Amino acid sequence: MDTSNPAVFVNGGLMCIYVGRRIRTVMQVIQSDGGGVTGKSTDGHQLVVKGPQPGFPLTTFVEIIGIADTDRSIRAEIWNNFGNTFDTQSYNQLCQLANGEFKHLFI
Repeated sequence: MDTSNPAVFVNGGLMCIYVGRRIRTVMQVIQSDGGGVTGKSTDGHQLVVKGPQPGFPLTTFVEIIGIADTDRSIRAEIWNNFGNTFDTQSYNQLCQLANGEFKHLFI
């Protein structure tokens, strides 16, 4: 595992803490066009993902790893399909743990 450039687990509400840094998040795809992908974070915030889109069709839920340009936009580096169903509540709990009392367990 490459630990030289870690990506912090975030949801929409936590992105403002990591603007300019590498993050990873999961979102529900709402719209995809040539200008980017618009989606809803697991905690209900609207997100815009810019940058090269993957060469495969997106599922309903995707993970994006990239740089948080603003508190609502990401410059994508890596896309991962997470299927058409996803437990958003558990992901939000993971984000809280990864940014809270158990932060030391996450890179």
